[in-house]
Amino acid sequence: MGAGIYKKGQGYWTRVMSAVAMGTLVLMGAVWLADNLKNTPFFGLEPVFTQAICFVVVFGTFSWLGYYLIGRRKKVVDFLIATEGEMKKVNWSSRKEIRGSTIVVIGLTIVIALMITVMDYLIYAPLLRFMNVLETSG
Repeated sequence: MGAGIYKKGQGYWTRVMSAVAMGTLVLMGAVWLADNLKNTPFFGLEPVFTQAICFVVVFGTFSWLGYYLIGRRKKVVDFLIATEGEMKKVNWSSRKEIRGSTIVVIGLTIVIALMITVMDYLIYAPLLRFMNVLETSG
């Protein structure tokens, strides 16, 4: 196998989004590690050099791993290509359907909250006061 990307034209968006997600995680991890090493001298180096070396090593290693997995490893690439193919088959809801479903959910949430409030004030609170569970003020 050459140095290029395996099945280059296939599964483009799945690979791109996977690479963006992995790159973000790697960058966040490398920044976290560098931040935790800000007061740590290593082999007599200043902490800033320790931070820089660790950042470059971690970022480079995991970036290469991401390239290898997303671009060259046959099983992973075939899975990403198949995933993109399946996502094209999904029947996505229209904006009108999503808006209608959202309105129903918000409306039912408000109705249920009002019902619970009414039950609390009209039934449970007087019942609990009658049973001397709640203290009466005044």
